[in-house]
Amino acid sequence: MQKHNIVVCDSKGVIYKDREPNMAETKAAYAVEDDGKRTLDDVIDGADIFLGCSGPKVLTQEMVKKMARAPLILALANPEPEILPPLAKQVRDDAIICTGRSDYPNQVNNVLCFPFIFRGALDVGATAINEEMKLAAVHAIAELAHAEQSEVVASAYGDQDLSFGPEYIIPKPFDPRLIVKIAPAVAKAAMDSGVATRPIADFDAYIEKLSEFVYKTNLFMKPIFSQARKEPKRVVLAEGEETRVLARHPGAGVSGTGQTDSGGPPERD
Repeated sequence: MQKHNIVVCDSKGVIYKDREPNMAETKAAYAVEDDGKRTLDDVIDGADIFLGCSGPKVLTQEMVKKMARAPLILALANPEPEILPPLAKQVRDDAIICTGRSDYPNQVNNVLCFPFIFRGALDVGATAINEEMKLAAVHAIAELAHAEQSEVVASAYGDQDLSFGPEYIIPKPFDPRLIVKIAPAVAKAAMDSGVATRPIADFDAYIEKLSEFVYKTNLFMKPIFSQARKEPKRVVLAEGEETRVLARHPGAGVSGTGQTDSGGPPERD
């Protein structure tokens, strides 16, 4: 995206040149020519993309109505986004919406990239995390979003449609394939850009090692636990008087995946 196509707003409105003396460099870099537009409502007309990292209710339904066809709305404020997806969909059913929340489609979460960028960087002894490595992570995530879903991911997320489209433009945060896609891409980018001190000679073996790491940790089970918490079940444990059963009794309740009850034989004389 070209810089001249970007308009940045802060709590005071549109950031334009000479808006205030001694403007912070980070803001001044994106200051636009003063055309009289002062608010988000002024500049949202015809916009293709909204990227919000601010607070709740910053973006209104009236603003969404004025956006371009099939707008991309990245409402990333947490815990409440700039606009809730159902409200945006009420006025624009063609909108593609991302939030930072797990209870709506297209969750944008830094867990998608940070652990795996660091994994790739550490494994090659990178002296820096540069733009090439970040871009490699971005491209790996994009490729994974377009990839055919594995049975493991599909079963973990129940009946959700995980094929690329408006409700799925980014992988799920706990997709077990993330580490085997992003870390190698980042490691290779570090090598190609000259910041790796321990280059990887055999990438096939490296990817195999990462695959084993996934299945030896609870990363593989996280989406399953997440789905279980949404639909908690009640489980009755027989022989509840036995120590081995009592030791496991609180498990599901503590994890939020359900309720456990135990039973045993009636007391005898």
